[in-house]
Amino acid sequence: MTVKELVWDMDGTLLDTTAVVPAALARAVRVLGGPVVDADDIVAAYWRGTPEVIMEHLVARPLTPTETDVYYRELEGVEVAPYPEVADAFAALQAQGRALAVFTGASSRAAGMLLESAGLPVDVLIGGDHVERPKPAPDGILMASEKLGIDPVNVAYVGDSPLDLRAATAAGSQSAAAAWGHMYDRTERADVVLAGPLQALELLSVGKRVM
Repeated sequence: MTVKELVWDMDGTLLDTTAVVPAALARAVRVLGGPVVDADDIVAAYWRGTPEVIMEHLVARPLTPTETDVYYRELEGVEVAPYPEVADAFAALQAQGRALAVFTGASSRAAGMLLESAGLPVDVLIGGDHVERPKPAPDGILMASEKLGIDPVNVAYVGDSPLDLRAATAAGSQSAAAAWGHMYDRTERADVVLAGPLQALELLSVGKRVM
C-alpha cells in the first residue's frame, strides 16, 4: 500500500481535549435542564456522533439550534494544546507540500474552534456533520480522500480510538493507531502503531504533491 496523504483524527490524536470538551458538554447539558453528567458519561457517548447528537441523548429530548448553541458558547475561549510533536509534524507536511487533512466525529464548527485555539491550520476539515454515518463507517475518510483527489487506498488515517481504526479499514485505507491518545486500545487491530505523531511521516511515499 502506497500512502500519499495522511488524514488525522482530532480529539485524542491531534489535540488533548480530555478535559475541555467533556467539561463544556457537561455544562451545556446542565444549562439545558439535563442531568449531572461527568467526563466518563460524555466519553461513553462519543460514538453517537456530533455534539448536537450527544447533547440530545444526554438531555433525552430533541433540541433546537438555539439550544445546541449553548455548547458552542461554553466552548468559546477554551485553551487547548496539541500533543507533543503534532505541530512539528504539521510543519513538516507543509514543507513537503502535502495537505493537512482532518476527519473528526466532532462537528466542523467545534473542530474549527478547537484547532484555531491550538494554532493548527488545516487544508481539509471533515466534521461529523458532513457525513451521514459516524465512525466506524468510512464516510468521512472517503470524503476526505475525494477532496484530496486520491484513492482511499493511498490514505493513512491516524487515530487513537478503535472506531478510528475500524473506519480506516472500512475505507480501504491504512489504519495507523495513535498510541499517545487517550482512547488507544492495544488490543484493537491496526496496520501500524505509532509511538508519536512524527512517526506518521514515515508512512508517506517519497515525493510530494501540492494542493
